[in-house]
Amino acid sequence: MENSNRSRSPGRPKAVKDDKPTKEVILHTATFLFLQNGFQKVSVDEIAKEAGMTKATVYYYFETKAELFKEAMVALMGRIKEQINLLLSSDKPLYERLLDVAIAHLQSTASLDLEGFMRESRTVLTNDQVREMKLAEENMFVSIEQAFLEAIENGEIPKVHAKFAAHSYIALAQVGNYKQTDGASFFSTIEETADNILTVFWRGFFGDLL
Repeated sequence: MENSNRSRSPGRPKAVKDDKPTKEVILHTATFLFLQNGFQKVSVDEIAKEAGMTKATVYYYFETKAELFKEAMVALMGRIKEQINLLLSSDKPLYERLLDVAIAHLQSTASLDLEGFMRESRTVLTNDQVREMKLAEENMFVSIEQAFLEAIENGEIPKVHAKFAAHSYIALAQVGNYKQTDGASFFSTIEETADNILTVFWRGFFGDLL
């Protein structure tokens, strides 16, 4: 029987016990820790311990903590993008699809302060890493602009600047995670927050077209 280790290149760590790719385990663990504690407070030692592997294994896949952080955030934004695309692909009216996206976005980003993470890690991220993260952030919302264009073409909404509308919608969605001075949210539930966000957005762009 052929030894399964022969398929590994020299120096390549063994796969984890549950057969989940080692790199994926590292990214999942790092993302969780970064979101919980921020970039500066999380060490590679801590990530390795939480993932159940050695620090050398982590460094095999990621040369620096900054590269791991960048990859973790890009992967996270990729998952958010997939969720947005799925919600926008339904047969619901545009208003209802945007409401679904707002709710999902608020749920996904309740603990995600991307701008705060970027500020905190800016001194160690390279320009290329910053650009890659910004591009991933931009790509999260491409399908929203496309949804506006399709709704305009179908006569569902009046003609507007689709990119501007998409960015305005995104900006309002991000406001939903802001906290008041006492730490409380503006509204008691995510659903109520999303409903208010969409009401402001929709009436601002399309008046009483509901």
